[in-house]
Amino acid sequence: MTARIDSHQHFWLYNTDDYGWMAGDRSPLQIDYLPPDLQPLLAQADIDGTVAVQARQTSRETEFLLELADEYDLIRGVVGWLDLRGDNLEAQLERFARHPRLVGLRHIVHDEADDRFMLGGNFLRGLAALKAYDLRYDLLLYPRHIPIAIDAVKRFPEQPFALDHIAKPFIKDGLIGAWENDIRTLAAFDNVFCKVSGLVTEAAWGAWKQEDFVPYLDVVFDCFGVDRLMFGSDWPVCTLAGSYGDVVGIVETYIAALSADEQAKVMGGNASNFYGLT
Repeated sequence: MTARIDSHQHFWLYNTDDYGWMAGDRSPLQIDYLPPDLQPLLAQADIDGTVAVQARQTSRETEFLLELADEYDLIRGVVGWLDLRGDNLEAQLERFARHPRLVGLRHIVHDEADDRFMLGGNFLRGLAALKAYDLRYDLLLYPRHIPIAIDAVKRFPEQPFALDHIAKPFIKDGLIGAWENDIRTLAAFDNVFCKVSGLVTEAAWGAWKQEDFVPYLDVVFDCFGVDRLMFGSDWPVCTLAGSYGDVVGIVETYIAALSADEQAKVMGGNASNFYGLT
């Protein structure tokens, strides 16, 4: 049986200094979220394990997630954060990549003031260092960043990339044209995978319907195909707009017409292969 994997979720011990992005309408996230909180939700959804993804831009975040992975078997992999622009990056990679559960890194690119942040020389140098350590890189983007990501990705044809949250399209407003064109260009690079995650928070909170997501899912399934798509919940951020069961259900409803093997790929097999999970 193929393991069912949630390719994208978060844990944190809430404090105001590290999680300022949770202000305003995200205030319901201002509590601790840890593996014992997620475990019953995974059991209800028949999910075997997860990939825990960074939510703070500090190496302490990577340590925190790896410590949780040591304690809780449900965490099959960790996408952490290291300063890809830092002068001590190689030393940091040597230290952290020894941990078998560190499978990738991510930077919160969409919060950078410079939309072309990824094309900075030091950042590109950092991306170039990842392959030697067999680490993946998660792309966290808004639609306007996709052309910049395309420019970065084409420089590293052997580096595996995962696009988070299908690049956060404007689902609430029903906008698709420019996003679709850029997504199709990005998907043409076969080293880029895509996480079917983060959909409900881009829709109308509390008022979304399954059909709201179909045009966007049609695009990513058409251009990435069932071999490069992976389910992700974005829990607990998803709880702003839907339950864990809701986000599982959106994807499972959409893929219900696929073969059992194809469904298994999307719901876990591709994540296991992409991140090299054990």
